[in-house]
Amino acid sequence: MIDLRLLREDPDRVRASQRARGEDVGLVDALLSADERRRASGLRFDELRAEQKQLGKRIPRAAGEEKAALLARAGELATAVKAADAERDAAAAQAQELLLRLGNLVHPKAPVGGEEDFAVRETLGTPRDFAAEGFEPRDHLELGRLLGAIDTERGAKVSGSRFYYLTGVGALLELALVNAAVAQATAAGFTPMLTPALVKPRAMEGTGFLGQAEQDVYHLEKDDFYLVGTSEVPLAGYHMDEILDADRLPLRYAGFSPCFRREAGSYGKDTRGIFRVHQFDKVEMFSYVAPEEAEAEHERLLAWEKEWLTSLELPFRVVELASGDLGASAARKFDCEAWIPTQGKYRELTSTSNCTEFQSRRLQIRMRGKDGTVRPVATLNGTLCAVTRAIVALLENHQRPDGSVHVPEVLRPYLGGRALLEPVTK
Repeated sequence: MIDLRLLREDPDRVRASQRARGEDVGLVDALLSADERRRASGLRFDELRAEQKQLGKRIPRAAGEEKAALLARAGELATAVKAADAERDAAAAQAQELLLRLGNLVHPKAPVGGEEDFAVRETLGTPRDFAAEGFEPRDHLELGRLLGAIDTERGAKVSGSRFYYLTGVGALLELALVNAAVAQATAAGFTPMLTPALVKPRAMEGTGFLGQAEQDVYHLEKDDFYLVGTSEVPLAGYHMDEILDADRLPLRYAGFSPCFRREAGSYGKDTRGIFRVHQFDKVEMFSYVAPEEAEAEHERLLAWEKEWLTSLELPFRVVELASGDLGASAARKFDCEAWIPTQGKYRELTSTSNCTEFQSRRLQIRMRGKDGTVRPVATLNGTLCAVTRAIVALLENHQRPDGSVHVPEVLRPYLGGRALLEPVTK
């Protein structure tokens, strides 16, 4: 959530951010009004309590009619204090509820607009010209069947649409991707983490996934747990309600976890294969930094993602998402999109977000400086490897006419040294 002091001092900036997101601008004025009621009711409560305390000192020294009058006033004050306390709590609850609905402030450099209004930062690598090579590329599902690597029919039989099995070399390819990604992250100074896939509501709400994104989250009502859609959630919750020593920052973690997404609203999109599925594994980078270091850390996370995709020998581009496509917690977001030959377009493989202090304020994660000052930290996240999408891009971009697939050097140590994945069926 944002700083209420900033809202009071510069409400027009918050209104502009809401407008850029395509969200309700009236929420700003409703929150300002609720905040004023909260402060006024709090002041009223404090005044009544102060009078009540003073009265409590006078009553033992009074006698006769004076004491009777003081006791009567004490009774009136007790009722008034109780009412003021309830009013203060109600106003605070309303202000908090409205504050949690407000998205992060959009970064001034973010393009304004919706999903199609992104800005291309750079393009790296050149898509293959399969026509010049004399063959029509197969899609990843056909290649997966030839390699004995992907089985969506049995996935659907057991679990329904958008589920799959990775079999044989497909399973080995996932493990190779995960191990190579974790090795890169570890070399860059990240601490590897295996994180919970089930979290409490506060962790999910604190990271901003129970607002506009709630429809895409699986909720286990009986136990009141949420299945995570990314290890960003447990990694953000790892230090909630803690004060971190500024000398320890930055703290960087690389989390590996299964991820679960309902894919609500994606009916009819990417129904073939494993590009858009309900369950997948992912290696996620997460950083805690001082707020003044957040923008530089964002560029570092992007650089690590670019390094990873380059090591996979994939043609890709970097885009900056527009304000209406950021999600509640991000102030600025970059995506790396790999070229998918059979789709003839670039598709998202990794994403990195600067969440500034939005998540840390909600989760009560702060830092203490050398002067003893305590303030919120900034949090950032970046996908290193969303496994199923990486497999899609690898198979399609590195295929050969006979259905075999070239293995990038970075993965070979984790695949027994093999340089080629070869068909098991014709």
